[in-house]
Amino acid sequence: MSWASIPEVADEVLAGKTTATANVQKSLDLIAKHKDHDVIIALTEKRALQRAAKIDERIKNGEDVGRLAGVPFIAKDNFLVFGAKTTAASNILKSFEAPYQATAIEKLEAEGAICVAKANLDAFAHGSSTENSDFMTTKNAHDKTRVPGGSSGGSATAAALHLVPFALGTDTGGSIRQPASFSGVVGYKPTYGLVSRSGVVAMASSTDTIGPLTKTVEDAALVLDVISGKDSLDSTTIERNKDSYANLDKEDPKDLRGKKIGVIKEYLGEGIDPEVKKTILTAVEKLKKAGAQITEVSLPSLDLALAVYYIVVPAEVSSNLARYDGHRYGYSDPKAKDLDESYELSRSNGFGSEAKRRIMIGAYVLSSGYYDAYYKKAQTVRTKIINEFNDIFKQVDFLVGPTAPTTAFKIGQNSEDPMQMYLSDIMTVAVSLVGIPAISIPAGKVAGLPVGLQIMAPKHHDRELLQIAQNSERILT
Repeated sequence: MSWASIPEVADEVLAGKTTATANVQKSLDLIAKHKDHDVIIALTEKRALQRAAKIDERIKNGEDVGRLAGVPFIAKDNFLVFGAKTTAASNILKSFEAPYQATAIEKLEAEGAICVAKANLDAFAHGSSTENSDFMTTKNAHDKTRVPGGSSGGSATAAALHLVPFALGTDTGGSIRQPASFSGVVGYKPTYGLVSRSGVVAMASSTDTIGPLTKTVEDAALVLDVISGKDSLDSTTIERNKDSYANLDKEDPKDLRGKKIGVIKEYLGEGIDPEVKKTILTAVEKLKKAGAQITEVSLPSLDLALAVYYIVVPAEVSSNLARYDGHRYGYSDPKAKDLDESYELSRSNGFGSEAKRRIMIGAYVLSSGYYDAYYKKAQTVRTKIINEFNDIFKQVDFLVGPTAPTTAFKIGQNSEDPMQMYLSDIMTVAVSLVGIPAISIPAGKVAGLPVGLQIMAPKHHDRELLQIAQNSERILT
């Protein structure tokens, strides 16, 4: 019951070979079949079937319904979507019903796509394994004893199990790319600002990005083409490429002549699993045989990226979570006797342990007497990392390395050790701090578990990145 490519699914609906209603029902059946993977927080079944019926009717009337006609998808449950609660996998938002939809959802629906469900995640996207969800732990599609990655673990498993042709995720420090690597799918993080964040529960506003998890690069490119562009509801959005991201050049898929690729030295050193390293080097060798000019490059400040990330991001998290006070919206503890107690009980009982940890770290680094020592210094180092990436992109067109230092780890293996959990993002956080686009594509397997190759490009070079990723995908498969 696997899906064809997104364009093929839409073409079959438009040609009358199937219907949007049949596609939605197929997806719902697949979700039910794989219920034991704990992927879905809530279905949007009623609204999805209603939208599908309207699309089928419009097609019968000869109306244009868009490029994604009748294509079902799943949204990470930090996207505001009609038809189900939006919880961000946190008890503090357990009963929250969205008053409007995220811009990305609106754009997909305008092209005929249909959201069928909301996927599990680490609560408020704080995590790398989807074990921090207040509701359930999603299982890896290849081994149910292992994590799918995080925080977009539900979306990654949905894509890997082919529950839908594509799923939406968010990437703040690797939360699309790392689960894509663990789950053996394509995960795309666009240039910061290319996709509107309006209607998506905020984590860290200076690094939050939105992107797809798909079966192929071609599908990821089409979804990006639909959801990208300026949005008056998000002042950080940027102009998109005038050329379509979906219509990539039809060049020889196995010819990389003229492409200058830098292999990041720091990502292949201490801390990487030897078998993962071997898989990545084998993939790089295949790219070299296809004509790519491969050179080893060094970005010395990468060793500081994780430390910078876990100062800057908790600071922004603490600010963004201040709005959950038990009064404006979300959980409000009924036992509170006064305002102070209401704040205390609502936040204490509503937030999970990881959210509390990040709030405390963020409040600490922003506090009087520590701001200069931590936050200001971290932002200075962040600028140094940005400058190093800018300089290296004067020498090469793209950068590559592993997406994660290991394959998917066992459920519970790192849950009591925050530092080990944070280290699983060590190869993705720098990209987020810099704001450049990056993609994880399957590079092979180690003991039956997927390994992802991360490819990076300069800011605004999303189309070029998707092009080389598509060619590399064909070379590696």
